[in-house]
Amino acid sequence: MAETAARQRSRFMAAAFIVVLAVVGYFVFTSGSIGNTATLLTGTGAHRISVEVADTDDTRATGLMNRESLPEDHGMLFDFGTSRDVAMWMKNTLIPLDMLFIRADGTIARISRNTTPLSLQSIPSGEPVRYVLEINGGAARTYGAEVGDRLHHPIIGTGSKLSP
Repeated sequence: MAETAARQRSRFMAAAFIVVLAVVGYFVFTSGSIGNTATLLTGTGAHRISVEVADTDDTRATGLMNRESLPEDHGMLFDFGTSRDVAMWMKNTLIPLDMLFIRADGTIARISRNTTPLSLQSIPSGEPVRYVLEINGGAARTYGAEVGDRLHHPIIGTGSKLSP
């Protein structure tokens, strides 16, 4: 009987450990700036993109600088807090990027394709936008992204930043 109680306790502890790991994993992947998924809706379908959210002055200033690569179907979603004219650049950015300038409602206003690594040239939004999605150079073409297509993400259209 003591052996059975010990086994039950062991199973209970293992199950509790798994539940704790699941809860911790949920919060790690749904809060903060890593582990978020955006969905880009284009004429070719729905494309899931893992995004880091840059929603502070520091994270927006650093962006994707000094990274030697960006995994396929990954990107950085910049949230400027309000709609305004924005300009991006490629200072200290080592990889070519596509930049999707996105209105507050999630529609794409402009796409700058295959930007030049390390360039200091200003890349303007062309109109007030709230978000910019940076993805690997050429990915916008692969996804079939065009002006007017839409990006869905928990922060888009809510008027607020992510919360756990």
